[in-house]
Amino acid sequence: MTEQKNLGHLVQGHVKWFDPGKGFGFVVSEHGGPDILLHANVLRNFGQSSVADLAQITVMVQETDRGTQAVEVLSIAPPVGDGQPILEDLAGFDTDALEAEPLCPARVKWFDKSKGFGFANIFGCTDDVFVHVEVLRRSGLADLQPGEAVSLRVVEGKRGRMATHVASWEAAARTGAGSDVTE
Repeated sequence: MTEQKNLGHLVQGHVKWFDPGKGFGFVVSEHGGPDILLHANVLRNFGQSSVADLAQITVMVQETDRGTQAVEVLSIAPPVGDGQPILEDLAGFDTDALEAEPLCPARVKWFDKSKGFGFANIFGCTDDVFVHVEVLRRSGLADLQPGEAVSLRVVEGKRGRMATHVASWEAAARTGAGSDVTE
């Protein structure tokens, strides 16, 4: 059994990489030092099953006999964007208006990371909502699982309803997002 060496400390940094299939990844502190192990269980306790590479993250860490490990995720912010629209389909939308859309509770229908997209359904509405992998990445997530509860900002795009932002169900609950359903 690994012995705990200290009670932990706060670290801010970014996700170096995270592989949901392997169940772990690593965080790099903004102050340097060794990579910090981020286990899938710690991420799940925060309410997410994945996190995008380069996402900004704040964690509590502990030094153990096996190295530095995250023991609690406190916050995750999407990777810093380049100011360009996420997708060509969203180029005509005002960024502030997109961010003002309510977070709606939804369930993932399916998502295929290799194809780069998937679909979800807003609770109470049978229409599919298109979820692009780039929207997912810019939302700070790396993958979605069928049946996973999420929160979406949705607009009517050129080709139908599409997500402009994806958040974990728990993250939306923490920010006090309502359960507005957009028709």
